[in-house]
Amino acid sequence: MKQVVHLRPQDVVILLKLVALGKEDWLAKDLARELHLSPAEVSNSLGRSAFAGLLDQSKRHVQRAALLDLLLHGLPYVYPVRPGGRVRGVPTAHSAAPLKDLITAGEAYVWPHAHGDTQGLAIAPLYPSATDAALEDPGLHELLALVDALRVGRTRERAEAGRLLTKRLKG
Repeated sequence: MKQVVHLRPQDVVILLKLVALGKEDWLAKDLARELHLSPAEVSNSLGRSAFAGLLDQSKRHVQRAALLDLLLHGLPYVYPVRPGGRVRGVPTAHSAAPLKDLITAGEAYVWPHAHGDTQGLAIAPLYPSATDAALEDPGLHELLALVDALRVGRTRERAEAGRLLTKRLKG
């Protein structure tokens, strides 16, 4: 019988963290700590991502073209989101860097968070601990915000997010 593996939202967060790390060396236990996940969650995620072709077989290197394809063409359908009520939180999508300097939009989008400093419409993060991880890593925050622009943005926001993600993943 063939094995069926389903990606989970934290898999995308972990892959984006690896992209944010660039060429830095990493250990799974450090990823777990920095992403506020358990070591078992990270280990299982790396296995799922390798099985899906998003990591090489050593589970050390992101297959950037495959990840970009998933983000641009699959993510809005697999992990859709609709803005909720007005809350205090951490800016995301077009309300966060790098899009905030390129796109002017009426209402801010935020991940609800007690330590957030922005009022806006609530957007559920890909994974609950992603907000805390983003607050500790500006590079990850930017990647997650671009991904949220793909999930929730209008045509212009999605196009600009896609352009910036392509540049970051291919660069």
